[in-house]
Amino acid sequence: MANKLSVKTRNESLLRLRGWKKTRGRDSIEKEFIFKDFISAFSWMTNISLLAEKMDHHPEWFNVYNKVSVTLSTHDAGGITQLDIKLATAMDRSAKKY
Repeated sequence: MANKLSVKTRNESLLRLRGWKKTRGRDSIEKEFIFKDFISAFSWMTNISLLAEKMDHHPEWFNVYNKVSVTLSTHDAGGITQLDIKLATAMDRSAKKY
C-alpha cells in the first residue's frame, strides 16, 4: 500500500505539476483538462484508462463534451500519495498529444 504524503511533500509535488491544485475540503488533487472536441477528450480518457489499470490506480473523473475534470486520491491511504503524483504527471504528458 502507498503511504500518504506529508503536507510538505504534497505541496512541493504540486509546485511541479502544472494546473493541479489541492481539492478544497478533501485530501485530493484536481485539475480540469480542456481538449479541442469530444473525440479528443474521450480518446485521452481511453489512453489514461489503460495506464490507470496497469497502475491499479483509478481516477475520479467527469466528462462533458471537451472537458474532463479529474480528482486524484489514494483511497486505501486516505489521501494523496506518490501514485497520485505519478498519475497526474502522466495525464499532463499525455494531454499534450491531444
